[in-house]
Amino acid sequence: MRYTYLTRNGRRGASGARFKENTKMRLSFYIFVAATVLMPAAALAGPAEIDRRIEESARRSYVFTNYLTSDAIAVEAKDGIVTLTGSVAADSAKALAQETVAGLPGVKGVENKLEVTGSPTASSDAWLSDKLKITLLFHRSVRAGKTEVEVKDGVVTLRGRAENQAQKELATEYARDIEGVKEVINEMTVSPEPEGGPRTAGEKIDDASITAQVKLALLLHRSTSAVATTVRTKRGTVTLEGKAANAAERDLVTKLVKDINGVRKVKNRMSLE
Repeated sequence: MRYTYLTRNGRRGASGARFKENTKMRLSFYIFVAATVLMPAAALAGPAEIDRRIEESARRSYVFTNYLTSDAIAVEAKDGIVTLTGSVAADSAKALAQETVAGLPGVKGVENKLEVTGSPTASSDAWLSDKLKITLLFHRSVRAGKTEVEVKDGVVTLRGRAENQAQKELATEYARDIEGVKEVINEMTVSPEPEGGPRTAGEKIDDASITAQVKLALLLHRSTSAVATTVRTKRGTVTLEGKAANAAERDLVTKLVKDINGVRKVKNRMSLE
């Protein structure tokens, strides 16, 4: 059916078919403009700009600015492939750097060429001490900065201060769950934070750093080291997928992940074998 229409000044307008065609063209133009304006900046950026953002994000990440400050790490990105060079003090730092960078937006792969200086022998006291210290750092319910760790012949001695008995017991629990630890002697004193003492709001932690902490923490804990888990983080919410041997193992994974720095919520979608 063909029809005509009148414009505001009363003149005869285009035919119905032409009107529909003009309307469709205008609509397509508006959609194009909207899509261009709303398109994420990363999609509009060139490869060189994306690489620059990857390098900057890595250096400013929570892991690099809190855990790897004493390590000499160079980050170079090219076409989404990141190369890590330099030296770190321990194997855990090398793994942590790689996991953090791998989780950054735009990263397609990581070439980890970091050298570990003075790496202790596996199962040695120094190796156990390194694993325990970084494990305590990941968990917010213990005060790693207030905890002294000494390892001799596989026996761990913890000293320092805990804010309450629960915090002290949790430090013991985490230490016992490190592969190779034979015994834990906890000599920490329980002393609440003085009123008016330093109390700061929780620092916002980027998703890549959260994912890296979760992956390494699950690997370091003896009870979860063999669990096949996929970890994804979005705005502090961690989603876990994979397989657990039983419900108790799945619940343990959830418990450990909830206590990782920066985690706001855990969605455990692991299936049971």
